[in-house]
Amino acid sequence: MAEHEIDGTPLDPVDTAWLHMEDPTNLMMVTGIYVFDGPLDFARLKDTARYRMAERFPRLTHRVVAKGSSATWEPDPTFDIDAHIHRVALPSPGDARTLREMVSDLMSTPLDFSKPLWQFHLLENFGEGSVVLLRIHHCIGDGVALVHVMLSSTDPVPDAPWPTAPVTPHPHAGHPRDRITSLVDGVNSMMKKTRKVTGALIQEGVETVLHPSHLLELAQDLSEGASILTKLLLKPPDPDTVLKGRLGTSKRAAWSAPIPLDEVKAVGRANHATVNDILVAAVAGAIRRYLEGRGESIQGIEINAMVPVNLRPPGEADLLGNRFGLVYLALPVGTADPGERLLIVKEQMDELKASPEPFVVFQILGALGVAPKEIADLMVEMFGKKSTAVLTNVIGPKTPIWFAGGRVRTAMFWVPQSGRMGIGVSIFSYAGEVVLGVGSDARLVPDPEAITTAFTEEFAMIKKLCAPAAAPKKRPARKEGGTTPSRGGPASKRRGTGGGSGSSRGGGRGSRR
Repeated sequence: MAEHEIDGTPLDPVDTAWLHMEDPTNLMMVTGIYVFDGPLDFARLKDTARYRMAERFPRLTHRVVAKGSSATWEPDPTFDIDAHIHRVALPSPGDARTLREMVSDLMSTPLDFSKPLWQFHLLENFGEGSVVLLRIHHCIGDGVALVHVMLSSTDPVPDAPWPTAPVTPHPHAGHPRDRITSLVDGVNSMMKKTRKVTGALIQEGVETVLHPSHLLELAQDLSEGASILTKLLLKPPDPDTVLKGRLGTSKRAAWSAPIPLDEVKAVGRANHATVNDILVAAVAGAIRRYLEGRGESIQGIEINAMVPVNLRPPGEADLLGNRFGLVYLALPVGTADPGERLLIVKEQMDELKASPEPFVVFQILGALGVAPKEIADLMVEMFGKKSTAVLTNVIGPKTPIWFAGGRVRTAMFWVPQSGRMGIGVSIFSYAGEVVLGVGSDARLVPDPEAITTAFTEEFAMIKKLCAPAAAPKKRPARKEGGTTPSRGGPASKRRGTGGGSGSSRGGGRGSRR
């Protein structure tokens, strides 16, 4: 599809909603980094961005022009790749702390709305290596779309040729989606299309927490969408903690040490849990530790995280734009026992996989995109009060990749804290490792590295407490009429760490069912 076909095209309502959420205290951009062991060729980086990204995805050469409560994609008449690719040397000593400070500063800096809403920064002097940092506005695309953009610009081998102009345009460049016209009709239509798509939960890696291919058969009647909407509107605000409050303009970024994905899978298999169950339970434990360290009284409480749910059909994985809903996931931070936290998280994740709630929220976002900004702001604030954090999981490449001629050692990204929340948590897998990123408001959470450190410690604790019991060296022959020990249920439950499915929940979750 030729580039001129998107000139003057209105933003989809959902993309417009993310544009309208832009606020000086809560910038709606996704920030990501590639870490390299050596220096990167700046000229090759520019050609990679030019030929592998800007010329393949015309949206990256278009500005967003606001027109009242709507906006359109307009070609930038003075588009210059040099305005989007910057070269910066990290100040001495060029260590991990210095890199965190640089990422935090750029995360706090708005994009230039007179130009297409993305930028690269090549950060040099990071020890013997270098870092490429990307900032891109959420209205351009969601996490799944942006991962596709980045992967389409990488190579699977180290000796790939220098990037050159593509022979043909990207097949989906500028593909417009139908506008959303009805909240209830839209929910009903999406539920009908997804109803037949069922299947087993994929556990081969970190994935978007939920996915349409994992949804069980859903009810189709209009009353269900209306009841879910009512439930969302009546949901009470989250508990007041140090994680909630008035935001400032300064943000902080931190990320954990990598965890081998095979270790997470092994713990999951031992507990009949998914990779996501294990990682989210570790996140809940990390936030619990942080709140305790700040002197919070957390006995029995839960805090809600807004979790993106990918709603893209498999054939549209490479389209830009936003195609996801949101669900509330209660994190049992007031539950002291790690095994019981895992059981609670697993139960909730299983329940949410069968919920049509993401479709309803997707349509709400679309409605916000066509509503006057003042009304949209009130709705965003209302829904934001019902949760404390944004939590997202995204799959990265399973094998090493090369970008602009350099091998990517580590990759990470941070999500914007939509709904004016003070903290965003991102889980990303790459080349057999999992990394947790935390982006936070400096006024509320000035030390997000405390959460990422606690996440590593929590996973180690879950791994220790919930590991399968060691098999005996020699199993005696089973006598006639004998019994075989049961192996069902999570290991934490078998070992007495989880409290069982009928255990006390503490903070009054009984009303959630």
